[in-house]
Amino acid sequence: MYGIRHDLERDFPEFNAEISRLKHNDTQFTQLLAEYDDTDKEIYGLEQQSQPVSDDYFGSLKRRRALLKDQLYTILRRHSFA
Repeated sequence: MYGIRHDLERDFPEFNAEISRLKHNDTQFTQLLAEYDDTDKEIYGLEQQSQPVSDDYFGSLKRRRALLKDQLYTILRRHSFA
C-alpha cells in the first residue's frame, strides 16, 4: 500500500512474541530486520516527500523490502514451530 509503513509487527501480529524474542537472541534476524526497517523507511520517505526517483530505483527498493520480508517470515515460521 502506498504511503504507509510496513512494520513487521503490524504485518505479522501473530508473531509479535517471536519477533521480540528473536530481536534479542538472533543476530541474523536482527540484521535482516534492521535492513528491512531501513529499506521501508527509505520507501516511506520517498513516498511522503514525492521525491523524484527513477522507477527502476523505486522498484528495486520495493523488491528488496519484499525479499527481506520473505526471509524474516521464513525465520519466524521456523522458530515458531521449533
